[in-house]
Amino acid sequence: MKVRVGVGVLIWKDDKILMIKRSGSHGHETWSCPGGHLDYGEDPFECAKRETNEEVGINIKNLRFKGITNDLFKEGKHYITIWIESDYDSGNVTVNAKDELTEVNWFSFDHLPTPLFQSMQNYLDGHLIQTS
Repeated sequence: MKVRVGVGVLIWKDDKILMIKRSGSHGHETWSCPGGHLDYGEDPFECAKRETNEEVGINIKNLRFKGITNDLFKEGKHYITIWIESDYDSGNVTVNAKDELTEVNWFSFDHLPTPLFQSMQNYLDGHLIQTS
């Protein structure tokens, strides 16, 4: 089995974070932030912008690196997730990728929806790969 690289995008607007309810086989019916696979040769910050626009139709700004998680899923998948924090810039939030998500909404960080996608839970629990 191979290890994949994902990018998770924490998007802030008015002290709220954007969350999506995932659909499909990987993380079905769990909540996370927008994100996806890093393409060959793609910069993680460009991936964050692309995935956000493809999934929920908005643009983001002020991107900054937050950490990396090592995510092992019970269905046998293994991901290294690069976490990027950003601010909302423009556009209307919509469910663009209907095959990947069913809902999208802004939530208070103190009241996130559940259940959470494993990568998101690992990030929130502070299970970050030490970089120094």
